[in-house]
Amino acid sequence: MRQPVTPSHRGFARSMRADATKAENVLWQALRSRQLEGLKFKRQVPLDGYILDFVCFEARLIIEVDGSQHADSLQDGVRDRHFEGQGFRVLRFWNDEVERNTDAVCSGILQASRGCG
Repeated sequence: MRQPVTPSHRGFARSMRADATKAENVLWQALRSRQLEGLKFKRQVPLDGYILDFVCFEARLIIEVDGSQHADSLQDGVRDRHFEGQGFRVLRFWNDEVERNTDAVCSGILQASRGCG
């Protein structure tokens, strides 16, 4: 069951959409408007006390685009396990990977959405 989102959390997600990283913007251009084989992605979605970079609820797929501050992050592991326990698959890509090889990132997302990645 989805939990209500606090106004402050919703506002923070809105500000993150407005202040996206270059890598997030690059990936959003590939994912928005069902451009990736009809999958509907949303960005900067508040859910269960977290803000997801990108999520496709139909495919139960969460995409996180990470900078160096996420290297060896124990908190990311806790978060990933939380959502995996709810039936989501979590994919993480580094900023430079998205910026330099968007096609390969999108290919990986498609494979995961089909359950074979």
